[in-house]
Amino acid sequence: MKKLFEPFKAGDVALQNRVVMAPMTRRRATEPSLKANDLIAEYYEQRASAGLIIAEGSQISPQAFGYTGTPGCYSPEQVEGWRLVTERVHEAGAKIFLQLWHVGPYSHPLLQPDQKAPVAASSVCPEGEVLTPEGRLPYEPSRPISSAEIRDTKRDYGVAAKNALDAGFDGVEIHGAHAYLIDQFLMDGTNHRTDEYGGGVENRARFLFEVIDEVLKYVPASQTGLRLSPRSVKQGMADSNPEQTYGHVIGKLNRYQLAYLHLSEMMTPEERLSDPGKSIVPYYREIYKGTLISCGGHSGESARDMLNRGHADLIAFGKPFISNPDLVRRLKEGLPLTQPDKDTFYHGGPRGFVDYPEFDR
Repeated sequence: MKKLFEPFKAGDVALQNRVVMAPMTRRRATEPSLKANDLIAEYYEQRASAGLIIAEGSQISPQAFGYTGTPGCYSPEQVEGWRLVTERVHEAGAKIFLQLWHVGPYSHPLLQPDQKAPVAASSVCPEGEVLTPEGRLPYEPSRPISSAEIRDTKRDYGVAAKNALDAGFDGVEIHGAHAYLIDQFLMDGTNHRTDEYGGGVENRARFLFEVIDEVLKYVPASQTGLRLSPRSVKQGMADSNPEQTYGHVIGKLNRYQLAYLHLSEMMTPEERLSDPGKSIVPYYREIYKGTLISCGGHSGESARDMLNRGHADLIAFGKPFISNPDLVRRLKEGLPLTQPDKDTFYHGGPRGFVDYPEFDR
């Protein structure tokens, strides 16, 4: 396990260890301002033994909004809220990035400016329901994002990135995963455009790389990460040839020299132990030459194995960090982990958020 706790430098960001806290939506932002607050600051401060904290997805604009209680990073009030979080995390010794997020079709007209339909690369209708001011309602079909809106959205990514640095973050992560807006452009199952953003993989990847270029106007590449999920995690949202599509994207990323590439996988802890060959990370490790983060169902054992094999440089933990604020210590000392209470993942106050105790022998 020793390698997991060694210092590491991701781009220009020096980390105290190779343990990453994955971005996780918790929906505790103050409403209606959608700003981070004292409770959120306490939550991240408790988990600052991680080498890197990637804060929860934060919408880049009012149009990017789809989940009630999720914070934004487009208003002065939101920037001020995040500044409280970064100060507390830095005082506790960790580095923290902000994940820049546009949910795309995973919204509802009741959550959108002027009650317009949500946008996506093409018209799609997600399965399931979404919480709105009128209660839980089925998702409604999205509308294809216009050329003018694409220009505005790219600008919004850049402004949000600048805001993140102004708020004291050490860097930003562009959310290009999980069938949200950027991923909608990448996947041929959701992108049916006939303009310069549709068709072959080069065109479908155009929006992502234009977003990266915009963000890099405000944040150095060495302080910018990207999250991808070559295996879709949304029902009905997929690519017919993910190895080709994401292989193209990841190969092209090498020229950017980003702080890291973050790969999110659909794997459980049981699969990591029983079928480690299911992981897609080794395949993309052969393509990507920079710092690589592996996320999804990791235990201490699987983290050790992936690092020792050189398949990844950093290991991200999600749910274990929810219920184990001292996760780094527990992994290092082989202490048992507390299981999270799924009923308290979202909304609410301190319960299931900042009231999980550290291990007491």
